[in-house]
Amino acid sequence: MTTATRLCATVVSASLLGILGACGSDERDSREADQTTPPTLPPAASASAPSHRIFVTNEMSGDMTVIDGDTHQVMTTVPLGKRPRGIQLSPDGASLFVALSGSPIAGPEDDASTRPPADPSADGIGVVDIATLRLTRVIRGVSDPEQLVISRDGRRLYIASEDTGMAVVVDVASGATIATLPVGGEPEGVGISPDGRLVYMTSEADDQVSVIDTVRNEVIKQFKVGKRPRQAAFSPDGSRAYVTGEMDGTVSVVDTSSHTVTHTIRLAGELVRPMEVDVSADGRTAYVTTGRGRTLVAINTATHQPIRAVTVGARPWGLAISPDGKTLYTANGPSNDVSIVDAESFTVVATVPAGTRPWGVLAVP
Repeated sequence: MTTATRLCATVVSASLLGILGACGSDERDSREADQTTPPTLPPAASASAPSHRIFVTNEMSGDMTVIDGDTHQVMTTVPLGKRPRGIQLSPDGASLFVALSGSPIAGPEDDASTRPPADPSADGIGVVDIATLRLTRVIRGVSDPEQLVISRDGRRLYIASEDTGMAVVVDVASGATIATLPVGGEPEGVGISPDGRLVYMTSEADDQVSVIDTVRNEVIKQFKVGKRPRQAAFSPDGSRAYVTGEMDGTVSVVDTSSHTVTHTIRLAGELVRPMEVDVSADGRTAYVTTGRGRTLVAINTATHQPIRAVTVGARPWGLAISPDGKTLYTANGPSNDVSIVDAESFTVVATVPAGTRPWGVLAVP
């Protein structure tokens, strides 16, 4: 039976989850925005090589901001293509894979008949060389990709094709499609287990998660979670997964041996919309961005209790943890910036400008 755990006001004050009112529309509600790629910005000077870099995909400006993890300075901006969103690092650390889409930006309540036409020629997975920070290749054949993961051997991509309701499995070397699997309407979040045997893919329209066996490349189970699930992330030992439910303010805790929800954590606040979720390397803390709630929330994974929250930028979506676990990064869409949060004090230590509507964020050694 699912156990509901509520975030009480004594844990997170109204100043953090009171939500300041005007958070704007959903990140896909800005149809009027220009989706063309702007000129590349000049790189910022850096005295030495950073210990890690932060890569931020900017959905509306069609590029990627690169930030020095030590100085918090923008190093450069890399042109990518239309609507870069999900971003992943290859297992060998040599390449970034970025989902690109020619579908128009639109919210779930928008009238499809009034949207501008899609540009299928812009759909694909961009491959960026880490050493040169250049887009070297675009893997075609996947319609409207939103998020993705990479198999542990680096040979396959598991991609959420949002407008087709499919999980598309692609061979990295050849770009060929290996399998196309129905996973429900508007698939978005994709998570892979630490051992690489399972992929969880969320369906926003059907409020469910599809479980993909990566050996057989088959959907072996589907189960219900919160409303409009946005992301799935596994614990470091693979025993649990966490799935955010945007429209009912939930985080579902999943037993991955049975693929069943064991707890439902409810985050308080009228405008709180759980989006991205990530788990610390020691497995003790799950971090969640809250979209219109404007906060980053920390959840104790042993007690399923939210324990801390900090106000970041406008409508945070993407989330990353530094390689040493000491710093958190949120991509804040409407404010066009990245909040840098000290994990110990849980305070914002810097705010760095990004491109237009930053979406995904990744911290790379």
